Amino acid sequence: MDIRPIRTEADHDAAIAEIERLWGADLGTDDGDKLDILATLVEKYENEHWPIDTSRVDPIDMLNYLTEEGGHTQAELAELLGSRSRASEILNRRRALTVEMIFKISEAWKVPAELLIRPYRLDAA
Repeated sequence: MDIRPIRTEADHDAAIAEIERLWGADLGTDDGDKLDILATLVEKYENEHWPIDTSRVDPIDMLNYLTEEGGHTQAELAELLGSRSRASEILNRRRALTVEMIFKISEAWKVPAELLIRPYRLDAA
C-alpha cells in the first residue's frame, strides 16, 4: 500500500481518483483499509485548504442541500423527525429545529451539529 501525505492539488486529485476506484471496497480488506486512510487524508487536506465558514451556513439551506444533493430524501428526514408534516414544516421554515432533532440529524447523516444550530429565519404560518 503506497499512501503518502496530501500536500498539493495534484496529490489531492490523485487521492480522489484512487478513492473513486476503491469506492465500495469491503471493510477489513486491504482496499477497504486504503480507502479509509485516503478518505481521512483527503478530509484533512480539504479542511485545511477549503474550510467551511459555518457562521454563514443557514441550517434550513443545509437540510435542503442534503436532501437535494447530499443523497438523502425528505422521507428520510421525516423518519428522523417523526412525521412527514414535521419535516415539511421544518423545510418550509414554519417550525424551528429542536436540539433533539439536530442531534438525530447529525448522528444519522454525519453532519456536524454546528451546521444546524445557527439561528435562522422562520416564516409565519
